[in-house]
Amino acid sequence: MSSSPPKKRRSQAWFEGRSKDNFIHRSWMKSEGLPDDSFDGRPVIGICNTWSDLTPCNHHFRDLAERVRHGVLQAGGLPLEFPVSSLGETLMRPTAMLFRNLASMDVEEAIRAHPLDGVVLLAGCDKTTPATLMGAASVNLPTIVVSGGAMLNGRFRGQAIGSGTHVWKFAEAVAAGTMSEQEFMQAERCMSRSSGVCMTMGTASTMACLVEAMGIALPGNAAIPAVDARRADLAQRAGRRIVELVREDLRPSQVLTREAFENAIRVCGAIGGSTNAVIHLLAIAGRVGVPLSLDDWDRLGRDVPTIVDLMPSGRFLMEDFYYAGGLPVVLRRLLEAGLLHGRAPSVAGGVLADHVMQAQCDDDQVIRPLSDPLVDQGGLAVLRGNLAPDGAVLKPSAATPGLLRHTGRAVVFESIEDYKARIADPELDVDAGSVLVLKNCGPRGYPGMAEVGNMGLPPKLLRQGVTDMVRISDARMSGTAFGTVVLHTAPEAAAGGPLALVRDGDLIELDVGARRLQLLVEEAELQRRRAAWSPPPLPDSGYVRLYVRHVQQADLGADLDFLTGCRGDAVPRESH
Repeated sequence: MSSSPPKKRRSQAWFEGRSKDNFIHRSWMKSEGLPDDSFDGRPVIGICNTWSDLTPCNHHFRDLAERVRHGVLQAGGLPLEFPVSSLGETLMRPTAMLFRNLASMDVEEAIRAHPLDGVVLLAGCDKTTPATLMGAASVNLPTIVVSGGAMLNGRFRGQAIGSGTHVWKFAEAVAAGTMSEQEFMQAERCMSRSSGVCMTMGTASTMACLVEAMGIALPGNAAIPAVDARRADLAQRAGRRIVELVREDLRPSQVLTREAFENAIRVCGAIGGSTNAVIHLLAIAGRVGVPLSLDDWDRLGRDVPTIVDLMPSGRFLMEDFYYAGGLPVVLRRLLEAGLLHGRAPSVAGGVLADHVMQAQCDDDQVIRPLSDPLVDQGGLAVLRGNLAPDGAVLKPSAATPGLLRHTGRAVVFESIEDYKARIADPELDVDAGSVLVLKNCGPRGYPGMAEVGNMGLPPKLLRQGVTDMVRISDARMSGTAFGTVVLHTAPEAAAGGPLALVRDGDLIELDVGARRLQLLVEEAELQRRRAAWSPPPLPDSGYVRLYVRHVQQADLGADLDFLTGCRGDAVPRESH
């Protein structure tokens, strides 16, 4: 009997042979002190590192990369670390979301251009997880995501305070006169106490949960605190496992299936996840060719109860979530209720059910039973109507129940600058029943769709004790934020969507139960307004011009239209 020779690894196109090109590739790498047998055909693993001093969430990634490196070496692979764009949500202007697609291009082309057989993605701060996974999915080499973990719980004057969530609460308390500026400043150092992402269920922790739920990260990935030694342990095990994945030739396209995305949508509802997950999952699905739509979010998530009692929807923080058992407990409870696909594959080997059915809950207050949920219907609500023909989203678990069915007159802000200039004006014609409307903050309009949708309330109403109002925009909001906030209105105002036509005093109807968002203005009047509208000018040059010309609307994931799909891992032509 004859057996076929083993399939050559992709890296051997660079390192195997006696040509001058092979000589160049090996010789230059040997300047790093690598011995000859580093190039004997063993798996070459890229460690894709989003470390940066400008991204405090990812500041510990140098150490995390070393743990991955140890794991790769233990498993007989060759680890090679490389940097890519690091998107720091807290510092980047006008918004990190503007650069998510650019970073995905960086990741994709870095992987394809180099002699890599598999890759470990080190991701933490909000946009680094979707950006790295979008890029890796477009190459489709064996991939594992290692999340950076959340920072330690915030503590201020004996109470737990959460990243972002308490920024918004404290800022409004200052505006209402119930908290002094001195107290506000004192709380600053008490919130962010270590490296790591927001310890609320913000976008970063939501995406860490969802990559685990989709099987593209190891079990337990989501909730281990950034500074816990068990985070380093997981990173080292991921380094070992990626070498095995290369040998098994298990690729993202085999893991990121339709069932995996459906699992992620339901998990997002169960954890009270960020509204930003909608846009990121749509974009990731677009890279692997899995059909996914806003309607899927509503259909699959609508009846999923929120059982994780974390800020901003609940009381606790990510440290508490980990000590209670973390995401495996959530997955087990959803599986036992028939709400997940247990046969979905996992990079850990086998299928999802194999890794979660032994999970034990150590605190039913933090991870509640399905029979006693935090919110009965925790999924994100997808709204439609003549104000959002292509959809808008709202997070019911973070909203005020009494405002989920509401009709009010619009108070319109044409831009974020207009809002900032007028919101504190004591003469602003606004009351508690008004609907705040913010325009031109979508993918094209900002540009980049900034997290400004959770507009702070007018100070004169805060001083009257008003704590929430209906707010509508084409923007996003931080996953740490809360309130009755309608986001991602599509098409956006800058693209000529109906939002552009809203004027002060127009009546707007919100009915979350009916999934309706309606501008109560006659169609003939809207047509007259539409005829008078003109689009904003394009930016002059550079990446922003490219972005504005090619970015898709929020309901499609806000990817660039020429980046959707998988372009594969074909070895490029020689460089010499």
